[in-house]
Amino acid sequence: MEKILKTELKTSVLKAFGSSGGGYISQSQAYETDSGRIFVKINHKPQARKMFEGEMASLEAIQKTNIVRVPQPIKVIDLPGGGAMFVMEYLKMKHLNKYSSKLGEQIADLHLYNQKLGEKLRKEGNTIGKGAGHSESQYVDKFGFHTATCCGYIPQVNEWQSDWPSFFIRHRLQAQLDLIEKDYGDREARELWSQLKLKIPEMFCDVEIVPALLHGDLWAGNVAEDDSGPIIFDPASFYGHSEFELAIAGMFENIGNENLGRKLCNKDIGIQCELEYISKSVFFF
Repeated sequence: MEKILKTELKTSVLKAFGSSGGGYISQSQAYETDSGRIFVKINHKPQARKMFEGEMASLEAIQKTNIVRVPQPIKVIDLPGGGAMFVMEYLKMKHLNKYSSKLGEQIADLHLYNQKLGEKLRKEGNTIGKGAGHSESQYVDKFGFHTATCCGYIPQVNEWQSDWPSFFIRHRLQAQLDLIEKDYGDREARELWSQLKLKIPEMFCDVEIVPALLHGDLWAGNVAEDDSGPIIFDPASFYGHSEFELAIAGMFENIGNENLGRKLCNKDIGIQCELEYISKSVFFF
């Protein structure tokens, strides 16, 4: 594996430091290289490349906004025996504490970033696009993402939809109900879902929802800080309703939600957040 890393990264120096780590999904190791320190995630599952490519695209999208710090993504590398590695910048991180409030402000700014791009473009009369493949962020007028992402091992379909209820029902809630039925054989849930999904659009009818770039898996395990400020990582990004972010963040310890909510005070925080919990339930229960 280290030989492959040296070749792919074109480095003569590759020296491991610190202890190797193992999370719920992937193993990890930090290295010294010719170009500085790197952090490598290793996963031997067949779906590893797809998972890491989604994470890399998410980091790139967040990084382009220049709002909140993320590790610089470097490269996804196939492993000869199956699986893949994801190489990124090494950051010396510690538990989020001092900069919790600042992170809340930054996440709110991240959520408002696309809306502000749209306002600017309307003033300038420029063409609206979906934003993939550009060196700078472009305004996105639909809900979705230009590639699939994963929450854990579970792939998330991000095909573009013109409105939030359609995206949320088809690509988030429906997918979770399918998994619940598959894993638990809960036919009652399926019957109730067939009734609920017809009512969901009504819950959003009086809410103006502008696509917001989301981290997509924002909880205490995916945030940290260093001496300069907050850091977020392990994203599963897409353009969606900002309250999707609030729902999962609220399931765990506070990570600046008060400042986030205040800055998004024009949003109607209510039933939408309750629905977001459903979309994450299969991961935790």
